[in-house]
Amino acid sequence: MDTGTFRGIITGILIVAFIGLTLWAFSKRRKKDFEEAARLPFADDNDADAAANRDTSASRETDSRHDRGDKNT
Repeated sequence: MDTGTFRGIITGILIVAFIGLTLWAFSKRRKKDFEEAARLPFADDNDADAAANRDTSASRETDSRHDRGDKNT
C-alpha cells in the first residue's frame, strides 16, 4: 500500500465521520437536548452559588497592602 492509497482511505474515513457527526447534531431526536443546553446561560442561579464563586483575589491584595503598612490604598 502506497502513501496515496493510505491518504485516500484516511480522507474517506474522515468524510464519513464528518457526515455522521453532522447527521447526529442535526437529528430531531437531539433537538430537545440542544435547546435545553442553549437555555443554560439564562438559568436562574441561587445567590449562595454566586457568592461562593465570586473572585476574592482583589480584596486579598488590598488586605496585603495594609499588612505591609502601605497607606496609599
